[in-house]
Amino acid sequence: MTPPSLPVQRWWPWALAAVLPLLLFFWFRTRHADAPADAAREALALAKAPSPFGAALARRSPGAVAADSTRQCGVSWVGGDSIKVEMLAPLTKNHVTWMAQMPFGWQASATEPAIRTSYGRPSGRFGLWGESDAGLTYTARLAKSKGIRTLLKPHLWVRGRSSWPGDINMSSAADWDTWFANYAPFILHYAALAEAEHFAGLCIGTELQHATEPAHEKAWRSLIKQIRRVYHGPLTYAANWSGEYEQIKFWDALDYVGIQAYFPLSTQPSPPLDSLLRGWQPHLQKLARWQKKIRKPVVFTEVGYKTTPDAAAKPWEWPERMAAVAPADEATQARCYEALFRACWGQPWLKGMFIWKWYPSLQADGPARRHADFTPQHKPAEAVLARWYGQ
Repeated sequence: MTPPSLPVQRWWPWALAAVLPLLLFFWFRTRHADAPADAAREALALAKAPSPFGAALARRSPGAVAADSTRQCGVSWVGGDSIKVEMLAPLTKNHVTWMAQMPFGWQASATEPAIRTSYGRPSGRFGLWGESDAGLTYTARLAKSKGIRTLLKPHLWVRGRSSWPGDINMSSAADWDTWFANYAPFILHYAALAEAEHFAGLCIGTELQHATEPAHEKAWRSLIKQIRRVYHGPLTYAANWSGEYEQIKFWDALDYVGIQAYFPLSTQPSPPLDSLLRGWQPHLQKLARWQKKIRKPVVFTEVGYKTTPDAAAKPWEWPERMAAVAPADEATQARCYEALFRACWGQPWLKGMFIWKWYPSLQADGPARRHADFTPQHKPAEAVLARWYGQ
């Protein structure tokens, strides 16, 4: 007598678990033929790591949490000169469900209250088509057709010696009043765009750590009320990991907390996974205690790692601005991704993250300077991202 076949729902997860590592191995062999052998082996090992999600695997991993279908599986999308629908295929393949689009305003210096904007088709050094209203709208519509939601996340770019918005700091109360008077129409413009195009979220500021000091709480609350009258979707603010998120007094007026999660994890070059996991613990303990007071969900509005041996030491540093160019280290980047997801993805207060960053048309043989920076594209880190976002 032929034995009865097993029901599909009993055997297919185990078959997939057996075949997936082999498929990933051959994917890396074909797409990373020039990568170091140890990086490929490590990527394979990470791909074979057990998942903490899913009912069947939860039975094997006590204490694991179930996957949250509302979690924001995001990337920070780099606007370009154009976009085609096929550029979104890698996102859907990697289970990305959100993208952050980032238009810019410009300040002449960190102490200059004027903000220059370019909402139409930018020209010259003032932005790209993908950062214009037309580019943002068209990209969001294409993304929505593929099931990808948009978080509109305007940034300020500071010209001169500094290019970090955290350096913006006015020299007088009058200049701060002028700065907020200039910032209001800037962010309200994007609130109106987000409302008209039904964007799924709006970030009202990014790393403006002096502007968010307690002395300016009243100005932010007034601005948030204005934004709420224009845009009726969820609001957040993207606070720097180093102290800013703790100083903000207006979190209760927003829907969730945004944190630029460039937490340092290890000063050791090419640190092992267990060291990276230990490095996360003090940050997560502090975040968990703080979040209990705020009672708002948290999203990592940016998080990412360079492709360098010291990627975990100062994750916020851009490789082109470092004193010396470090050698490529794809294995360390992949380990940093694995540690990020293992340590953070199951936290009940974390509702998503946006990986920094994603170039729409980057090819495997594209510019070396792009492959050297934060993007996981065409590297072992991409497979780690896909595995976790797919759970």
